[in-house]
Amino acid sequence: MGIKTVAVYSEIDATSLHVLLADEAYCLGEELAYLDIERIVATALKCGADAVHPGYGFLAENAHFSRACREAGLIFIGPSPEAVAMLGDKINARSMVARLGVPVLPGAMVNFNDKEFFFTIARQIGYPLLVKASAGGGGKGIALVKQPDELLSTIRDVSSFSKKFFQDDRVYIEQLIPNCSHIEFQILADNYGNVVHLGERDCSIQRRNQKLIEEAPSPKLNFWQRREMSQAAVKIAKEMGYTGLGTVEFLVDLLGNFFFIEMNTRLQVEHPVTEMITGLDLVEEQIRIACGEYLGYHQNDLKFDGWAIECRINAEDPVTFLPSPGKISRFHSPAGPWVRMDSHVYSGYEVPWAYDSLLGKVIAWGRNRKEAISRMDYALRELVVEGVVTNVPFHLLVMRNRRFLNGEYTTRCARQLFSKLSREGILETLETLKLP
Repeated sequence: MGIKTVAVYSEIDATSLHVLLADEAYCLGEELAYLDIERIVATALKCGADAVHPGYGFLAENAHFSRACREAGLIFIGPSPEAVAMLGDKINARSMVARLGVPVLPGAMVNFNDKEFFFTIARQIGYPLLVKASAGGGGKGIALVKQPDELLSTIRDVSSFSKKFFQDDRVYIEQLIPNCSHIEFQILADNYGNVVHLGERDCSIQRRNQKLIEEAPSPKLNFWQRREMSQAAVKIAKEMGYTGLGTVEFLVDLLGNFFFIEMNTRLQVEHPVTEMITGLDLVEEQIRIACGEYLGYHQNDLKFDGWAIECRINAEDPVTFLPSPGKISRFHSPAGPWVRMDSHVYSGYEVPWAYDSLLGKVIAWGRNRKEAISRMDYALRELVVEGVVTNVPFHLLVMRNRRFLNGEYTTRCARQLFSKLSREGILETLETLKLP
């Protein structure tokens, strides 16, 4: 788009690729400086920036940050602070969406001054259940409670974590559906009441509530489910006066019933999956909307072409989930038609200990699901990351898993596959595939 870019970074992120590629770069300070609203806004004003893109972590769904940008005369590339407060706040979003008649899972906000209330709600919901941070995101700030004597300590732990990383200590409890599908619909809304959806993504392959594999479209939804869920997503955005890019997330149980769980008021990590099947650049769409442009198209103008799959490559042990910081001695990205890799790393890059273990995302497109899976399999075998341990072997096992190939997987499948995974199994996979 011809727009000059300014990167901000923490001290341990000084060698990250976004810093090296930007036109200008400014250090914010130590590792948690990405939460320093005042310093980020001051830096934007100092360098003469017109707008701020919040990315998809830390302050991306923080209404105070959005408001601070607006008050400083900066364009916040995202929804208004009012919309972030309404929908980025998961407690508010649940109650508002329920009033629209969209199904919501049973749950309640936690009030530490009324412990008897949330213990009563917990008994009504039944165990196991989930404790969630209202400001959480990306799978962070979620904990499982298996029995009543764990509830209070888990609530305190999640509240403390959320306060540290999201600047908000509010939490809520929610019913757990142990065997379901996690489906999300991407929406776009301009400032003039025009709202479209860009189809769904299936992100049911997860570990620790964080998505590992996403695909679009979902192999599980039929025509009527897809229509009903997409209409619900658009309705939520319209009724709330939402603008910008957003993702409405649902859980679908084994009977086909769907339930709203949250709305992400930011760019998603897995946005390339939608880009591959729509031909739209979602960050460009965000910028255009923030600049006051019309969408320029209607729902009927959008065409969904083929199938796309994304695998998140993490620097972690695929058996224990333990992070694997260190220096990447050799890095080779897969390439070629219909394959894309988004990453901030390179040969010689030092993976820091302080942040999420995500190294990059491999995305493959095919004319159909079988072709997309085949291309992903080849891309994963072409990817080389040496010096740190990664979860590539896990992804390769999933690409060969019968339930995944048949599109019959749920949120429990990754856990079941991990439970069967062993050190010997990983080594055997690497040897069979002749991987480093």
